[in-house]
Amino acid sequence: MLQVQLEIGPDPMEVGRARRWARSRLAGSGISADGQLGETLILLISELVTNAVVHAGCPAVLRMLLPERHVPGAVRVEVADTSSKAPCRRQAGGGDTGGRGLELVDGLADRWGWQPEGQGKRIWCELDRAENGPVADVVPAGGAAHPCARTNRP
Repeated sequence: MLQVQLEIGPDPMEVGRARRWARSRLAGSGISADGQLGETLILLISELVTNAVVHAGCPAVLRMLLPERHVPGAVRVEVADTSSKAPCRRQAGGGDTGGRGLELVDGLADRWGWQPEGQGKRIWCELDRAENGPVADVVPAGGAAHPCARTNRP
């Protein structure tokens, strides 16, 4: 398992830097950033980093845990920040320009959740990497019963 991480400042420009960094790390792990798995991972990273930068407004750490090349398993993305504010799924209206980030994470990731960590929190998601293909069929994660509740998944 390869683990890489990037420190993120509390600036919206950091989201683009995180995407570029993630693309380069995916290429080194044998995952095409332009394939289905890579594009989904980049979108998930973008959403999680945006949440940390915009809603938490504090520095964060982006971490990717990548299975070895040609080995099936889950790719895990984590974003840890120092805000104790829980991530909250919102119901965005048709004209809203925000409020869909965790809904996207819920719909795209195989699993996701969050947990308190020190004075802050860690939010994570996983995508399964198929044995003979870039990604297994994605099954929506379902999320928590209450929009702001933690999931009970590992």
